[in-house]
Amino acid sequence: MLSDVRAIAFDLDNTLWDVEPVLERAEQRLAGWLQQHCPRMRLSRAEMRAAREQLALREPHRAHDVSYLRVAALAAHAREHGYEERLAAQAFEVFLAARNEVEIFADVAPSLARLRRRYALASLSNGNADLERIGLAHAFTVTLNARTIGAAKPERRCFERLAHELLLPLPSIAYVGDDPRLDVEAARAAGMRTVWMNRRGLAWPVELAPADLTVGDCAQLAAAFQV
Repeated sequence: MLSDVRAIAFDLDNTLWDVEPVLERAEQRLAGWLQQHCPRMRLSRAEMRAAREQLALREPHRAHDVSYLRVAALAAHAREHGYEERLAAQAFEVFLAARNEVEIFADVAPSLARLRRRYALASLSNGNADLERIGLAHAFTVTLNARTIGAAKPERRCFERLAHELLLPLPSIAYVGDDPRLDVEAARAAGMRTVWMNRRGLAWPVELAPADLTVGDCAQLAAAFQV
């Protein structure tokens, strides 16, 4: 089954790096900037998250775009507290810069280099990580996220767009991700081969059919694809 694969596509957060500490640091960086430049905007992280969630409900056609939700919510907060809305873009850039200060897992770069000898590589993420800033853009033939597609995983069109950009049929692409539902189950439903990146040694959900392949890191992935 995996012998027919011609391209390998990757999720990013928690697949190629650990995202939780990155987001925590980015939120702290943002909070510090807001305290300095918008001291009247005394909102907790939970309040700001709730505002983004409410915005997503009001504008479901933009709910997939995490960058839009954050900037628009920040603009609303600025307006409500007597600041110019333009500060939202500045605040978001502070957050985004920190959000892209990721520590790539040590196995990633050498394994991607090995895989690129035989396979086209791509990325497909719901998040707003910037591979150019991170320094991994050169590894991928195609880079897509929810914002560029106009939809988020698990929607089928995300995977169809990936296949379109790679100029390959869906069954010849293996999708690698950490989330059993958003990554594995969704990619399988679209017709792709699937790889579960289980870096944390978690149990697979019993209600889901297993992935075609389960690996603990990218080195195991490269070995499984015999490169």
